[in-house]
Amino acid sequence: MTTRTKVGKKRPHKRSEVAPKRTQLPGKARKPRRPTTKDDISDAAYSTGVSDLAAQASESPLNAANPIIGLQSGDIASAAKSLLKLVAGSPVRATQHLNSYVAELRGIVAGESAIAPDPKDRRFADSAWESNAMYRRLLQSWLATQKGLSGYIEQTRGNAREKGQAQFFVSLLTDAMAPSNFLLGNPVAMRKTLDTGGTNLVEGLKNLIHDVRHNHMLPTQVDTTPFRLGENLAATSGEVVFRNEVLELIQYAPATAEVHRRPLVVSPPQVNKYYAVDLTPDKSLVKWIVDSGVQAFMVSWRNPTAEHRNWGIDEYVLALDQAVDAARRITGSDDVNMWGSCSGGMTLAAYLGYLAAGGERKVANTSWAVCLLDMSDAMDGTTLGLFTSPGAIRAAKARSRKKGYVDGAEMQSMFAWLRPNDLIWNYWVNNYLLGNKPPAFDILAWNSDTTRLPAKYHADLLGLIEKNPYRKPGIMEIAGRKIDMRQVSVGAYVIGGITDHITPWKGCYGTARMFGEKSMFVLANAGHLQSLLNPPGAPKAHFFAAPAKAGTPEDWAKSAVRSEGSWWPHWREWIQARSGERVKAPRKAGSRKYPPLCAAPGTYVFE
Repeated sequence: MTTRTKVGKKRPHKRSEVAPKRTQLPGKARKPRRPTTKDDISDAAYSTGVSDLAAQASESPLNAANPIIGLQSGDIASAAKSLLKLVAGSPVRATQHLNSYVAELRGIVAGESAIAPDPKDRRFADSAWESNAMYRRLLQSWLATQKGLSGYIEQTRGNAREKGQAQFFVSLLTDAMAPSNFLLGNPVAMRKTLDTGGTNLVEGLKNLIHDVRHNHMLPTQVDTTPFRLGENLAATSGEVVFRNEVLELIQYAPATAEVHRRPLVVSPPQVNKYYAVDLTPDKSLVKWIVDSGVQAFMVSWRNPTAEHRNWGIDEYVLALDQAVDAARRITGSDDVNMWGSCSGGMTLAAYLGYLAAGGERKVANTSWAVCLLDMSDAMDGTTLGLFTSPGAIRAAKARSRKKGYVDGAEMQSMFAWLRPNDLIWNYWVNNYLLGNKPPAFDILAWNSDTTRLPAKYHADLLGLIEKNPYRKPGIMEIAGRKIDMRQVSVGAYVIGGITDHITPWKGCYGTARMFGEKSMFVLANAGHLQSLLNPPGAPKAHFFAAPAKAGTPEDWAKSAVRSEGSWWPHWREWIQARSGERVKAPRKAGSRKYPPLCAAPGTYVFE
């Protein structure tokens, strides 16, 4: 018998538990090309535009910590206040911009305006936006308003924080008021309404009612029905060989006759399920690792409830230590290599500090994927600092403490409102105006499979933001051991993404610098999640690589070597060289002390 869960999952039967050319990094903006016009664009083509957003499922123009802190109504009010303050403080500039705006509107009415949308903005790909005078003027009027407000804010005398808050408030308003979000203002929706006799609106109303009832009043981003964990997601063969209250440890079945002795233990983020790196076989990093002859172990964090409110970073670190010990004893290796992604990397860093403080040597080399350890870098170049204050952090802690956890669905909603144009309004049009089902994509299915954070761990993450303990020795303590990252000595390979707005690449470069000049820093031409889902053969893929010798990311970029294709083969060479001798692949998972408990993907991933 199976139990249906999110993402169409099947719950497995539980067994009894026993314990190239050198180039400079591109930075100049290219002149946009004029889009190719078409006589017509179908809603199917529009849905293709929706599919392009799968790569952005977990991305935000703000920092990943924003949803952890939370954005409250008071923050919106503060942003609006900042806008009013800037207007009041620059009345002359306000008058000048108003006059320019009126002049622009006159040109639009007269058909003389050249203002046009970004060619990459698929909302306005239909030819009617250019060929139809009414739609063209409607679009240009909206663009003029958007451009005028943004330009005015930039020229005011306010400080960076005030300007940032004002820009955020204006972007929320203007994105919501885009003509494409309204039936009469969207030529694709109007055309379909006429063609179907309004059937699309009936289906759209059904979708809206469903989302009001079941999706926190937000448009559903994905159809999860085609996906099954263990079948077409998280399907790499393996066994759970260890389980404690906090995590399960999966040992993947070898795919080669020989394997490297030193295993790789992966610490994924706690804010999502682990299988982002084990999606379909063609984009599974786990499968690539196994096919490379590396013995791979995956941590699958438990999805906590209010019962686990007191789990903090101490509990996660100590649980991770047990998993590492299990991997060492199963493989017979004195130590392991480890991989940490995003918040899973923060946990890994705490673990390394814990080991160093105790004089223990269990980890030889580390790989860090889109991970910020220096939180000052998280503040610089992002808008995380716009609404982050001691009061905001105290309020965030109080909310999770009262509930016992931070709900993953709430964090997902927060991400959506931080990037509403891509993650809300795009689906608003597709689901409600066009009456289409949301698209079915594996990445989006994973993204919708949310997790919770225990209140104590949530408070600890906020403490990392507030105190920056990885850069400030002695202020963080794990199980009685004071953490000093200067004592940590491991090999390091660090991956960042050029267009990553969640963990900006310059901050990721700071992570590489924490482990010395021999650390390798690699920069993929992708965003947060797409930096990892980068299999060989991906079109237009390239990356930059160089040791982290330079004092600044800008100086590093001057000497970085560009290579075409995926960084996966580059990392494979690096990890294979540090994984020890080749030995005969084990015939079965686990050991006498750690017998298999159940097949991958385990049981915790279904909770």
